[in-house]
Amino acid sequence: MSNDHDSLIKTPKQLIIMVFVSFFVPLMIILLLMVYVENGKRTGGSAEDATASANQLIKPVAQLEFRDANAPREMKTGAAVYKAACASCHDNGAAGAPRFNNAGDWSGRLGKGYDALLSSVIKGKGAMPARGGANPADINDHELGLSVVYLTASSGGKFPEPKAPAAAK
Repeated sequence: MSNDHDSLIKTPKQLIIMVFVSFFVPLMIILLLMVYVENGKRTGGSAEDATASANQLIKPVAQLEFRDANAPREMKTGAAVYKAACASCHDNGAAGAPRFNNAGDWSGRLGKGYDALLSSVIKGKGAMPARGGANPADINDHELGLSVVYLTASSGGKFPEPKAPAAAK
């Protein structure tokens, strides 16, 4: 018979040595790698830079805005409403939105008139959600009208600004 299938470990002493080697050699390699990485040259700034970098990495994704519900409401301008609710799609033409300051995108829409455009904004049209995705408590219909005038004026529209609603008593 041939000895092709014999074990390489023939004595208990060889077994102990192999167990020791198979456990401690990888452990030593890991420790040496840790020392090598830890002793690498460090470049960088001061403690303030490290703090600023850490704060940037752990900052929250969203911020909460707390407002006094009894405080008087300030009207937003058309430009402010555009930046808050419309710019994310109309700046780059996402989902087929007519782009800001692009007369070619707006030429067919301007002919429909201000009321039709405002109705599309309030009800939503195509991929655009109703009110541009804004909450009615944050942006009212008059402010949406101001944003329609602002957006269309950038592309040659000449709609007059809507009149402000009467103040609630």
